[in-house]
Amino acid sequence: MMKKPRIYTLDNIRGFALINMMAYHALWDIVYLFGVNMPWYRGMGAFIWQQLICCTFIALSGFCLPLGRNGVKRGAIVFGCGWVISLVMKLFSPSTPNWFGVLTLTGAAMVIISLIRPFLDRLPKEMGLVLSIMLFLATRFAKDGYLGLGSVTFPLPDFLYSGWISAWLGFPFAGFHSTDYFPIVPWIFLFAAGYFLHGIIGTRVPEGRELPILTWLGRHSLEVYMVHQPLIMGVLTILFKVI
Repeated sequence: MMKKPRIYTLDNIRGFALINMMAYHALWDIVYLFGVNMPWYRGMGAFIWQQLICCTFIALSGFCLPLGRNGVKRGAIVFGCGWVISLVMKLFSPSTPNWFGVLTLTGAAMVIISLIRPFLDRLPKEMGLVLSIMLFLATRFAKDGYLGLGSVTFPLPDFLYSGWISAWLGFPFAGFHSTDYFPIVPWIFLFAAGYFLHGIIGTRVPEGRELPILTWLGRHSLEVYMVHQPLIMGVLTILFKVI
């Protein structure tokens, strides 16, 4: 059986997003851990930058799901890595917990979407894409207590916001705090949008060419994600001590 050619375009997009993520996290450390005043980083521009990074990762993970052999196994590994990060952050930086971060979300989404693929594959791909985007937008503020599109909103009942499982699902209880919060709702719908988009254009994505840094980062994104924050913290600690 011939091995499928690697699509470098996807690796390069993932690598570019990873570089942006590392830059964003480095600035987060500089501002919130080392106390450097950067007003623009607390503004809308930095928020849009952060959202573009995470949306790229999540949608691209959904897009790439059909390219792998065992989504449940891969998802379980990514989910476990997310919990390793959460526990390490709780141990070494209890004031900045990282509960239900982007790895926990993408891992869970891989497992869930893989298990319901027989149902999803019965839907027309265009319909699935539109429904996923609409559900993502409609549930975007579920964590704040309501659903809605534009000016049409519907409050959610208080009993949904009652514990850790509800927080993981997207309904955080009072007092819940996480520096990197990506619950199932609404983000699984963005993951699903990426999955359906693959069904529409997956065979037409250009193979692209290998770009030394971007391709390597994209190919080893999980490993880089696991080690980037300790490395950044170490470098910044040394720099600030020298300065």
